[in-house]
Amino acid sequence: MKSRFFTSLLPAVIACATAVAAELAATPKPILDGFTADPAIRVFGDTYYIYPTSDKPNWQTTDFSVWSSKDLITWKKEGMILDVTKDLSWANIEAWAPDTIARNGKYYFYFCAKGKVGVGVGDKPTGPFRDALGRPLVAKGGNVKTNPIDPYPFIDDDGQAYLYLGNNLPTVFRLKPDMITLDGDPVTFPIKGFREGIVVFKRKGLYYFMWSVDDARSDNYRVAYGTAKTPFGPVEIPANSIVLKKSGLVKGTGHHSVVNIPGTDRWYVVYHRHAIPDGSGFKRETCLARMEFNPDGSIKEIDPLAPVFPAGSAGEPLVKGKGRPDPK
Repeated sequence: MKSRFFTSLLPAVIACATAVAAELAATPKPILDGFTADPAIRVFGDTYYIYPTSDKPNWQTTDFSVWSSKDLITWKKEGMILDVTKDLSWANIEAWAPDTIARNGKYYFYFCAKGKVGVGVGDKPTGPFRDALGRPLVAKGGNVKTNPIDPYPFIDDDGQAYLYLGNNLPTVFRLKPDMITLDGDPVTFPIKGFREGIVVFKRKGLYYFMWSVDDARSDNYRVAYGTAKTPFGPVEIPANSIVLKKSGLVKGTGHHSVVNIPGTDRWYVVYHRHAIPDGSGFKRETCLARMEFNPDGSIKEIDPLAPVFPAGSAGEPLVKGKGRPDPK
């Protein structure tokens, strides 16, 4: 009797396993090797670069690496660019959420370490980066009311540089032209639902603010956006503000970054998700998706299950010399 019972269940078990296998096969693969999170994407010259967190248990990460690509499809790990256990005197753990920006022929690397924001400087996008100050650029306390994590550098059309950061309360500093000196007090601009991972870019004269909602350990970690007329806000949040969220096997979609293909109106996001299978907020992987706009400038919802490029596509190769020049 027992044997016949299990035999009768076998077709259902096989069908379920087949369905799971088919869903897994249809889910886009991560673009970077290993477990990475909090990816920042940039274009320098004719190459794309991604600067992520290197995931380790309980977020006890100590080093940063960078990946490069000519087409957004094939990514090469260029190696370690900063090791907080050796290269800093003020922190040795919790190396999170880096980003890099270029100015005056130098590359400035902003990063978290032990709940503070540091800045490194290097001669190439691939580093190595040396600690520019010998101390944090931003630490909590005094006039800093937020947890200073997740730095995002932005240079406006007029050449003014800003550094956005924060956990629960988004905050921005002006930067002096040397990119390593804060210019005045921070400005806060509360955003409903804001958790962390702020991203700011400008399109057709409008400032777009994007951020992560919920906790990185949650399956419902997701990305929202709003717009503003100034780099200091206030941020207007549309009714349909969530643009990237879990779908199918893809969960924990958040802490993203945005890249515009120079000379076009084509945009992409990199983001992390819980690793498939058996992922968590401490075991994540970096993925790529297309980001598109409606005619009114609103951002369309991003489908994390959609193919990024058609089969056989060459991706998004950059023409040498056609990337944006480094700001002066």
